[in-house]
Amino acid sequence: MNSDYTSLSLDRAPEYLELLSRCNCRASDYSLANLWGWAPHYGLQWSFDGTLCRIRQQRPFPASWAPVGPWEAVDWSKAPDLASGAHFIRVPYALGEIWRAAAPGRVKIEDSRDQWDYLYLSSELCTLPGNRFHKKKNLLRQFMKNYEYCYNSMAEACVETVLNMQAEWCRWRDCESSEALLAENDAVARVLTAWNRIPGLCGGIIRIDDVPVAYTLAEPLCADTLLIHFEKAAPCIKGGYQAINYLFCNDAGKNFTYINREQDIGDEGLRQAKMSYNPADFSRKCSVRTL
Repeated sequence: MNSDYTSLSLDRAPEYLELLSRCNCRASDYSLANLWGWAPHYGLQWSFDGTLCRIRQQRPFPASWAPVGPWEAVDWSKAPDLASGAHFIRVPYALGEIWRAAAPGRVKIEDSRDQWDYLYLSSELCTLPGNRFHKKKNLLRQFMKNYEYCYNSMAEACVETVLNMQAEWCRWRDCESSEALLAENDAVARVLTAWNRIPGLCGGIIRIDDVPVAYTLAEPLCADTLLIHFEKAAPCIKGGYQAINYLFCNDAGKNFTYINREQDIGDEGLRQAKMSYNPADFSRKCSVRTL
């Protein structure tokens, strides 16, 4: 296998995005903004061989991620990836099944439920239909009744505003006491400050009395799926999260079939929150070992 790994560089963004488009991947891990934002935290590196981009992490333990490219066009029986003793994490199930067929009896797949992405129908998040969304609609109505707000699509000119709000949100949530929140804060900053170098980035901001109280940051993942990376609202604004989700989906999400709201990383509270929006499906991932 090509061992010429280098640190991620946005100079190779067009090359990477072309390969990503050829595997029709709905897994949030492989979006360009996700890789770029979390690269320092995981020590991410990549390697290109003309057909595939291979990705590996150095932290918190060394491991390979799924290669990105035209999965179904590769002769995996001859590729070095499936050599004995290989270990991959965050592998989309579709690729795991391709590998299992290519190397019968040598590919061991283990479910990674904590890494599954939640997929929602955009049409449902735009309308919150029926009793399943009763609590969400109630909070949304309270927000719209109680506040005179202004919603705007995010643009590069909004980056500083959102960075300031993110800093405020971190003070509200005491990010200094949580390694996970600090890492996320760094990822938000990396993505926002690379706004004009990551194609397709989009988002929305809600202001009340000209003060930003909620924002979301997203990116198209594939032709039918929009991926929401970060979503924050001031804790003092009742219904803020429901409002930013609803308004953004009606703005940027309406042209997509699915909205991917990423994984719950095994956090029970986060899992309950994501399930409460009634996912239509999951982007299933697994770990893979070869014998």
